[in-house]
Amino acid sequence: MQKVAPPAPAAYRPLWIIILSAGLIVGIAMGLRQVAGLYLPPMTRELGIGREPFSNAMAIANLMWGAGAVFAGMIADRYGAGRVVVTGALATMIGTYLMYAAQSGFDLLVSGVFLGIGVSGTGITSLVGAVGRASPPEQRTAAIAALGMAGGIGGFVAFPYTHVLMDLLGWKASLLVLVATCAVMLPLALPLSGKPQAEAGVVKAQSLGEAFREAFTHPSYLLLVTGFFVCGFHVAFYSVHLPAFVADKGLDNSVAVIALTMVGLANLAGTYIAGQSARFVEKRKGLSFIYFGRCFVFLGLLFLPITPATVILLSTLLGFLWLSTVPLTSSLVATFFGTTWMSMLFGVVFLSHQVGSFVGLRLAGYLYDMTKSYDAMWWISIALGLFAALVHSPIRERPVARLEPKPA
Repeated sequence: MQKVAPPAPAAYRPLWIIILSAGLIVGIAMGLRQVAGLYLPPMTRELGIGREPFSNAMAIANLMWGAGAVFAGMIADRYGAGRVVVTGALATMIGTYLMYAAQSGFDLLVSGVFLGIGVSGTGITSLVGAVGRASPPEQRTAAIAALGMAGGIGGFVAFPYTHVLMDLLGWKASLLVLVATCAVMLPLALPLSGKPQAEAGVVKAQSLGEAFREAFTHPSYLLLVTGFFVCGFHVAFYSVHLPAFVADKGLDNSVAVIALTMVGLANLAGTYIAGQSARFVEKRKGLSFIYFGRCFVFLGLLFLPITPATVILLSTLLGFLWLSTVPLTSSLVATFFGTTWMSMLFGVVFLSHQVGSFVGLRLAGYLYDMTKSYDAMWWISIALGLFAALVHSPIRERPVARLEPKPA
């Protein structure tokens, strides 16, 4: 009997196939992650719980996503992203079903654990290395930006998709349809299977321990890790609590759906611009601009009249600054250390992002239940935005000595 050949390494496949498969997976995973906030009002009413338990469950999901991203990246860098995607898709299906079956705040926490593990295997962090290794250095930032754009498309499609399902079937039955939607990711993992090849031009392969030691003694990498905490704080708080904030202001639920859809749509342009800007502007400067720009959106939500037009306009502006941090941050990791352990090292940066998500969601639920207002959260978001803009300024955008060209 003739033996079946193992899957070809991802490096031997055309770049467009790798980007297309990875982009579709990221679009589905990120889209379904972002719609969680739509379920906050109906679930908390039906289960008879406050906003804090739901927010805590989403916080746990984000924390598990961050912790899992490091291990998922490690496995993807060593053995290929295909098996990581399959595991993540199955975990997402389980977590979504447990959300459907939840009867208490504790049930939601268990659901959050599985949802976090799931997106750690199907989100940008586990796939950025596969795309980065397949791309020539001069195209790498733009190729990674395509993943961020895919996440924006996922949000743009997922919000109206989920909203229609909730209207037609009810919030509970709509979750079963989302379980089936997650299954689409399973066959998309095939083009990403296969063990990654060694990075071209590297004489000695770097071990896992060497990669960690090098990264955690690199000042610019540590600044990058610190700054990405703020991105997670902003994104998680806004995406999960905006529907509740809109409802508190007496606006229709459709306003939040349109606003978050516009975030996803504007993110396409913002991420594309960020990916292209790396050719002309230092990535650290682009990141400082993004974080500083977010402050004005949060100021608008504090001082402008809250109308449908205001919420949608400010959300659109925020969308330009949404996932545009991802191509700049992840390509800085590749600039520092190369692509051999790129998914894992970006996973560490992303863990900081998810710790920020956890803190943002945990704090938002606590402060709202205590004050019945989100004003304190907007001010905290502004202060953190200014902090992140300053943190990225001292970053030195050059490779470690190990990767610098040797003199002839």
